[in-house]
Amino acid sequence: MNARESGVLLVRQEGATAVLTLNRPEARNALNEALLRQLRTAAAAAAADDTVRAVVITGAGDRAFCAGADIRGMREMSAPDARRWAELGHDVFRAVESLSKPTVAAINATAVGGGCELALACDFRVMAETAQLGQPEINLGLIPGWGGTQRLPRLVGTALAKEMVLTGRPISAAAADRAGLLNRVVAADRVLPEALELAARFATLPPLAVAYAKQAINMGREMDLSAALALEVNLFAHAFATADRREGLAAFLEKRPARFEGR
Repeated sequence: MNARESGVLLVRQEGATAVLTLNRPEARNALNEALLRQLRTAAAAAAADDTVRAVVITGAGDRAFCAGADIRGMREMSAPDARRWAELGHDVFRAVESLSKPTVAAINATAVGGGCELALACDFRVMAETAQLGQPEINLGLIPGWGGTQRLPRLVGTALAKEMVLTGRPISAAAADRAGLLNRVVAADRVLPEALELAARFATLPPLAVAYAKQAINMGREMDLSAALALEVNLFAHAFATADRREGLAAFLEKRPARFEGR
């Protein structure tokens, strides 16, 4: 994945990590149609690039990770327009969520509305201790439309999700951390370095096994236990058939570092 500027999305690669930067700082990185489509394209490119082992998503500037959907563009939408808008956001965030490679949200500043929902679609969340997370759509006469009513309760439980969605009040990084929503809480200037350090770990791990493990967790949480355990057995067998499994076991027994190639 070559470093490039895609207008409202900046894309670069650091080692084995693709870094995607929402680049509308003048609008607090609000998500318009162009940014959503570029984010989806970048996710697809990362999925197809064997040199990419992880993806970090962050926001430009220090005012916001992402202030959500671009409200100016929503003002004149009809209900059918709004349905298409919601479907686009769901399509993009599912592309992020279902990416076979780990994704890290580097929440450098406040993430609300669609920005919170984008962070929820990632596997890991590293957040500035001064930032807030929120779903304020109720204050606009709306509800979250890009997964907030579904991913949030799955991550933090029904009680806190209802408080955030129904009151529209944001929560602090400390509260989000206590709820189990975050992986790291750090000073604002450490958010991206910490996210990159976390992502870099995947450069040394077997990519197929990582993908299977992510698939087992993401799909299994939507199944009853018996079906989820059967899924785990199936994916374990797939991992066992890989060259990386043979290399991993050999390296362990020979007391040397493994060299995984994604085969």
